[in-house]
Amino acid sequence: MRLPYVNPADPNKFSNADAAAVVERVRQRRHPRHLQPLDLTLLHSPAFADGWNNFIGAVRTKLTLPDDIREIAICRVAIRNGAWYEWHHHAPLAKAGGVSDDGMEILARDDLPETAPHTSLSEQQLVVAHYADAMTSDVRVSDELFGKLHRVFNEQEVVEITGTVAAYNCVSRFLVALDVGERNGPKPF
Repeated sequence: MRLPYVNPADPNKFSNADAAAVVERVRQRRHPRHLQPLDLTLLHSPAFADGWNNFIGAVRTKLTLPDDIREIAICRVAIRNGAWYEWHHHAPLAKAGGVSDDGMEILARDDLPETAPHTSLSEQQLVVAHYADAMTSDVRVSDELFGKLHRVFNEQEVVEITGTVAAYNCVSRFLVALDVGERNGPKPF
């Protein structure tokens, strides 16, 4: 960690009602879990934490994407950016969303195969992983790859996949730059 984590009970930091309300909104989104190291870093700027909480909360809970697709996009961003804190939190969600152990092994690789064994990742899952890689590493997505994505997802899903990848690139860059969770750097596996 490059910044100390905020103590949300600090009366000097959260003495005004607006800042205290932000802490409460973040707690409500995290419930039943406690505030996470990411939250305790973001809360150095209550206004920034509030916007983040609303935006990332919507990406995580209000989109129509199936859990496996959303979490594959997030996990590939984590792999490409070396955000192991992000991987640690989202890999179990990908598995819970239906990604097999073999599929998780493929997602954890630095380079994805063009095709995956039929039992590892579906066509949709693999194209999302490639799309996340392209957006994360190259920013630009080839027409060919976009065509593959659009063939298996409708317009709303394409927007939501693109937005999820973009949002979690923001998350991972914040995590890595500030070493939130002290789990960033060389690949831990």
